[in-house]
Amino acid sequence: MPQFQQQASWRLEGGGQVIDLETAVKDGILGGGEGGGDLPAGKDGSFGASAEKLDLKKMIEELDSAAEEDVPSVFICPISLEPMVDPVTLCTGQTYERVHILKWFSLGHLTCPTTMQELWDDAVTPNQTLHQLIHAWFSQRYLRLKKRSEDVQGRTAELVKSLRKVKGQARVQALKDLQKILAAHPAVKKTVADSGGVALLSSLLGPFTSHAVGSEVIAILVNLSLDSDARANLMQPAKISLMVDMLNEGTIDTKINCTRFIEMLMEEKSFRSEVVTRLSLLVALLRLVKDKRHPNGIVAGLSLLKSICFHEQVRSLIVSIGAVPQLVELLPNLTPECLELALHILDDLSTIAGGCSALKDCAQTIPNAVRLLMRVSEACTQYALSILWAVCKLAPDECAPLAVEAGLAAKLLLVIQSSYSPELKQRAAELLKLCSLNYTTTLFISKCKLTRTIQ
Repeated sequence: MPQFQQQASWRLEGGGQVIDLETAVKDGILGGGEGGGDLPAGKDGSFGASAEKLDLKKMIEELDSAAEEDVPSVFICPISLEPMVDPVTLCTGQTYERVHILKWFSLGHLTCPTTMQELWDDAVTPNQTLHQLIHAWFSQRYLRLKKRSEDVQGRTAELVKSLRKVKGQARVQALKDLQKILAAHPAVKKTVADSGGVALLSSLLGPFTSHAVGSEVIAILVNLSLDSDARANLMQPAKISLMVDMLNEGTIDTKINCTRFIEMLMEEKSFRSEVVTRLSLLVALLRLVKDKRHPNGIVAGLSLLKSICFHEQVRSLIVSIGAVPQLVELLPNLTPECLELALHILDDLSTIAGGCSALKDCAQTIPNAVRLLMRVSEACTQYALSILWAVCKLAPDECAPLAVEAGLAAKLLLVIQSSYSPELKQRAAELLKLCSLNYTTTLFISKCKLTRTIQ
């Protein structure tokens, strides 16, 4: 780290001179890094009025949230492990934050917390030199951060303003630049909102918007906090149509952003299910969840499908495009997070006649569902059990024996003996009873493979 370029005559606030400046500079205690010369000092090398007005506690809090670099260890209180605001030194030479060492004494301790030496004097002496060094170090970085923040906010406002004028590739580039700034500096989201950016970005989406512009707009909007009016405006048919088109034809990042954005719009109270009753949307989501090359796309697609399934009137459409067998086929290879989402969707679809029939007709439904019982989480077990109940109830003579042969009886006994909820164990008991109807007692016990437990 480059050393602070200041002569040995540099003075701390209050006029106190640093005797050993090299020690202060070492390891970046003062200066350090690009822009180290930004230390607020007067012409004579002393701190100016601007530095004196800076509140040390406030600077520490704001820089802590920015977390740009590690605070030098000599500034850290050994008790709280936080930067010191009012450092005091004991007779042992160890320095602590005043409030913490006084609390240590109030608890009856008469030792130094670091060395555990007995103290011959419990007086504490303000460490003015260290306090000045701490203030100087945080002042440098705080003013540097503040200047950079002001520059970023100004640049953000300029980009939003330019979007009203530029067109074509220049507009695409402006959107890319704005997206990069938002990714690097989340705090400027407020600047975008204050400068009318949300309404402007929304106005860029329409039937004649190119995918190049649309994909960049969605990538920005999906990371902004939108109010009800903005969401309502974005649910216009022309805007949704553009999102669905990009979901079908865009890059994987665009598809994921569109998926997340549509799900975000669905959280609005005024959302209407007609917005997602588009076969092209549902087909695009199925393609996304089947693309094993992009795990993030699978999560996003399943999450949106789950939200869509909440609207009962859309479930038959999902079934009609062959979603059931495709999702069942995916189950063995999904991550726990995706597995829970997929089972939730299938459970929802099992509540309608077409969905339940599709589950029954799929050869992999029963073996995959049985295999997942007691394997991942209680939620997964609950959904899998609900699916098995639906198909076995629909066709007990056909499905119950298949389920028993797949090992369902033994799994149900484990569920009954588990710490799962009483409702889940009750459903397991009911399904076990349903499966036993086609067997004699002896034969069914042998199928359970847990003879001793049953007896």
